[in-house]
Amino acid sequence: MHKILRNLLVGLFAMTLAAANANAADPENTLVIQLKSGNVVIEMLPDLAPTHVARIKELAREGFYDGIVFHRVIAGFMAQTGDPTGTGTSGSGTNLNAEFSREPYVRGTVGMARSGQINSADSQFFIMLKRTPSLDGKYTVWGKVVQGMEHVDAIKKGASGSGKVNGPDKMISVKVLTDIQ
Repeated sequence: MHKILRNLLVGLFAMTLAAANANAADPENTLVIQLKSGNVVIEMLPDLAPTHVARIKELAREGFYDGIVFHRVIAGFMAQTGDPTGTGTSGSGTNLNAEFSREPYVRGTVGMARSGQINSADSQFFIMLKRTPSLDGKYTVWGKVVQGMEHVDAIKKGASGSGKVNGPDKMISVKVLTDIQ
């Protein structure tokens, strides 16, 4: 039974990758996040945030994001990940200068988390669950979900208010599409 389930999951992963490849305008700037419910495909936006996109790709290629949890998920707002400690207080150790743009925070937008300091983004990022104008121009937008938003919607939600998640879902793997073809 275990072998049948494994083969089924491998087959589904391969079909999703084939679909992502067919839809990807630029495989070098396409990120695939494998979740337990399926894959999320993100079109990275180097024209808006070249430094952030380069850093996300570097971390993905190092395997940094593999196994990291969604530590803060607020229903009707966003899902945040990228902290290797799962607490929301850590990162990779490299701060990035802000690359703010006029790109609006709509459903599926991927932005960089930061502290109160403008140039404090590191490895944490969030995926928007709905339009949130209050974030526009205040956080770096580096991508948008182009496939698999239903899997983002399925991520376990946290407590109301803080969004802290008990027994959080995790990113199984995070890869740049060119690296998995």
